[in-house]
Amino acid sequence: MDELKALIEHMAKALVDKPDAVSVQETDGEKTTIIELRVAQDDLGKVIGKQGRTAQSMRTILNAAGTKLGKRCVLEILE
Repeated sequence: MDELKALIEHMAKALVDKPDAVSVQETDGEKTTIIELRVAQDDLGKVIGKQGRTAQSMRTILNAAGTKLGKRCVLEILE
């Protein structure tokens, strides 16, 4: 499942001003994988986007990639 973690990390680093502050944690369950994304406080709005569109797009891409691997994926954006 490192592919999913790397995918989210790559997308987040492309969006933010402080790519060094991007941190991705992965919790692997039996059928569900939870990916926690942490960014700098200043970059939180860039990752979420207007009305949450950027975050929703990241979740859609993550779900599509997870479906190929036979896993359900959840993206949590933490402060």
